[in-house]
Amino acid sequence: MQKGAFPGGDRSCTVDEAEYEKPAGAVAGAIRVRAGFAIRMPSPAMTSTLLSKKSPSAVAFRPETLTEQAYLRLEEMVVTLELAPGAVLSEQALSSELGIGRTPIREALQRLSREGLVLVLPRKAIIVTDTDPRRQLLVLEVRRELERLLARASAERATRSERTRFQAIADGMEAAADKSDDIAFMRLDRELNTLLAEAAHNEYAARAMRSLNGHSRRFWYLHYKEAADLPKCARLHADEARAIAKGNASRAAAASDKLIDYNERFTRATIAVRR
Repeated sequence: MQKGAFPGGDRSCTVDEAEYEKPAGAVAGAIRVRAGFAIRMPSPAMTSTLLSKKSPSAVAFRPETLTEQAYLRLEEMVVTLELAPGAVLSEQALSSELGIGRTPIREALQRLSREGLVLVLPRKAIIVTDTDPRRQLLVLEVRRELERLLARASAERATRSERTRFQAIADGMEAAADKSDDIAFMRLDRELNTLLAEAAHNEYAARAMRSLNGHSRRFWYLHYKEAADLPKCARLHADEARAIAKGNASRAAAASDKLIDYNERFTRATIAVRR
């Protein structure tokens, strides 16, 4: 058991590390869907080979439910554009190709709908939503405040095991920067987002942040080749994770702001590229 300090005078609460030991990581296996048709993507064995390009931060992720498995697979497919904006999805095709029942698939799609990544038209269609710089700047406006709060809170409240995971993510981001490894970066980014939500021990901020992360990751993946500096972006993530691992709340908050500053410049740069 380890104590974590919470705001409000001398008040504190006791945190059981085991309760929060839910590491996040990469996803194996995916399908591509276009206009209701399912096209098989790399098999789990092939995906395993991809995932073998692990950074030192790689942490085994064990989804607890079929719904969580379905959500993780589908979210990564949307974010990495395997399911592109405008794609029409089929519950039945997704269920067949993923080998997961229609109920978990439906629940996963409902979660993606709540996050704004898909649009569910009852009895009509399920469509992957579009994204653009204007919407992304609005996302970043909210994300700036939430991520600063989560970074500061995580630095103050993280358990020992969570700090170890933050340091591992920082190391992995540095490795991704050195190799310009976009896939490793994307997976570590999701791992960092998940860990921030856990380690801050603030369910309300975490819930609000969850609805924004996928949008930012997808926008970055859509435009990074034309306007982003992947090594710089990865190192900014590493700075934030490292500050949290060391328990430096003010440095973690400052690193978070620098990361959002970079993301805003990147988003505006995509507008210039389009002109």
